Amino acid sequence: MRAKIRPRACSYAPFVAALVLGACGDAGSPSSAVGGAMDVVIEGGRVVDGTGAAWFYGDVGIRGDRIAAVTPAGGLASEDAAARIDATGKVVSPGFIDIQSHARGPLLNGDGRLLGKITQGITTEIMGEGWTNAPANANTDAGAGLVDPEAQGERHDFSGPGGFDAWLNAMLANGASPNFGSFVGATTIRVYAMGEAAGAASEAQLDSMRKATRWAMEGGAFGVATALIYPPGNFASTEELGEVVAASAPYGGVYITHMRSEADRFLEAIDEAIEIGELGGAPVEIYHLKAAGVRNHHKSALAIAKIDSARAAGFDVQANMYPYTAGGTGLSALLPPWASEDGALLDNLRDPGTRQRIHDEVLADTADWENLGVLSTPEGVLITSAAEVGPDGEPSGAGRFVGMRVAEVAAEMGLDWVDAVIEVILMTGGQAGMIVFMMDEANVALQLQQPWIKIGTDASGFDPDSVTGMAHPRSYGTYPRILGKYVRDEGVITLEDAVRKMTSAVATRLSIDDRGVLRPGMYADIVVFDPATVADRATFEDPHQLSVGIEEVFVNGVQVLRGGEHTGAKPGRIVRGPGYRPAG
Repeated sequence: MRAKIRPRACSYAPFVAALVLGACGDAGSPSSAVGGAMDVVIEGGRVVDGTGAAWFYGDVGIRGDRIAAVTPAGGLASEDAAARIDATGKVVSPGFIDIQSHARGPLLNGDGRLLGKITQGITTEIMGEGWTNAPANANTDAGAGLVDPEAQGERHDFSGPGGFDAWLNAMLANGASPNFGSFVGATTIRVYAMGEAAGAASEAQLDSMRKATRWAMEGGAFGVATALIYPPGNFASTEELGEVVAASAPYGGVYITHMRSEADRFLEAIDEAIEIGELGGAPVEIYHLKAAGVRNHHKSALAIAKIDSARAAGFDVQANMYPYTAGGTGLSALLPPWASEDGALLDNLRDPGTRQRIHDEVLADTADWENLGVLSTPEGVLITSAAEVGPDGEPSGAGRFVGMRVAEVAAEMGLDWVDAVIEVILMTGGQAGMIVFMMDEANVALQLQQPWIKIGTDASGFDPDSVTGMAHPRSYGTYPRILGKYVRDEGVITLEDAVRKMTSAVATRLSIDDRGVLRPGMYADIVVFDPATVADRATFEDPHQLSVGIEEVFVNGVQVLRGGEHTGAKPGRIVRGPGYRPAG
C-alpha cells in the first residue's frame, strides 16, 4: 500500500513552488529557524533516524529545505501543514548516500534525474573513482575516451585552479534530482602531470600532481580516489600515491581506493592501501571490498581480520561494498595493464607480435596483475555493451555479442577466448563493457555485518526507457536488495544498521555534517519505503528494471518521487569536502 498524501489548502505564495514541492513554500530557502506552517508532515511512520538507534513511531516535519521537527507519532498532528503524508506501515529514513557513484555523464550532459538511483532512495551521489572531469589540461583531454570512458566526447574547460569547482557547478547548471559531490581521481591527477606514460614520476611531475590535488581539494573534493587495476592509474607507485594523498591531507581528505588487487594479492593490497594512507597522513576507505575468484574466497575472513587488527592498532581504515557476487568494468580490463601504456592499446593489439605476447601472458596467469578473465573463466564473463561504431567510423558489428558470455563469443568466432576478447576490443575501439562473476554469496553476508562497512553502487544512474545495451543490476537495485533480501528476508543485518550504513556512516566518513540523519536543522533528504515490499527487480539477464517499495523521496525538501513515480523535480545541490575554499 502506498503512502497517502493529503494536501491542504495553501495559505501562502508562491503557488508555483507548490507544484514542485507537492506543498507550499520556497524550496531554495533554508527556513528551518523560521516558525509558521510546515510544508510537509510525514506522519505515523516507523522512523529510522540513520544513527543506528532503534526505530520509533514518529512524525517528521519539513519546512523549506530543512527538517523542521522530528517528534513521537502524533506530535505534529496539530501543526498547520500544506501537505501530509500518511506513512502508517512504512519506514521513514534519511536519504541514502552512494559513496561510489559513476554518474558523471548523466549529471553533466544527461537529463539529471538518475531514475535508477532515485527509485532506490539515493539522494546524494559521490563520484570520483580513479577519474574525474577536473582538474583538466591537454593531457587529460587527450585521454578522454579510451582512458576515461565516462568522459567520452567531453570538451569543457575545467582547467586551472578553479577547474574542479567549475565542473561541479556545470553539473549543477545542468540540473540534478539528487545531490552530488566527488573525490578527485588519482588517475586524472597522474595523467594531468605525465600523460599515459608508465614509470616513475619526476620531482617536477610530482609537484604538478600535488598542485592539481590541492586545487581539487579547494574546489570541494572529499579526498583522493584510486583505481589501481586500470592503466594508466596503476602505473603509480605506492610512494607516488603517498605524495598525492599527502597533498590532500591538510584539507581533511580521505584516501579511497579500488585496490591493486582484490584476488590473488588481495591481502597485500590492503597492506598497500594502509601504507599509502600512512604515508599521506589520511584515513583509508576501501571501495567494494571483495575476495575475487574461487581460489581467493577464503581470504574474505582474513581481510576482515586484517582491517580489524589495523583499527585496533589505531589506524583508521574502513570499507564499503555492493551486495552482488559479480563486478562490472570495461572488457579491456581482461588484458595486462602494460598493453595500454602511452594509450597504445589498439596499436599493440594490431601488431601481431605484441598481440601474441598479450595473448600468452593472459593464459600464463601470473600474479603480477589482476587476471580477471582467468579468475572468472570465459563462462563467467558477460558482455554488457559494445560500441555500434568502430574506430574507423564504420559499423562495428559487435552489438550482436551483447548479452553473450565470452565463451559463447569465442565459439561463434572459432577462436580461443583471449583472441575473441581481443577481436571485440578492436572492433569497438576499446568501448565494450562486461560483468565478471567472481565473488561468494556467503562473503557478501559476512561483510555486510561488519560495523565499518558502508554501501555504494559502483554504478551510474539509468532510465530504463531510454537506455540501450545491458548494465549491472546494481545500477537499479543495490539499496532495495539490501533492505529486502538481507534485512527482511534473511535477517543478515538489522534495519537500523542497514540504514546507518547507507546514510550517517557515509556522511560521517566524508565530513558531511548536515545530511545523513533525521534531525531538526538537517537538510530534508528523506525516504519513505514499505519494508514489506521493498525489493530489487533488476537481474543480470534483464537489468533495466526499477526497484519497488521506495515510495516517497525528498531532496532538500522537494519531492522527487511521489508514489514511486518521478515528479520531474531537480533540486539537487553540490556537496563538498571540508577543505572547500570558495573562489575569491
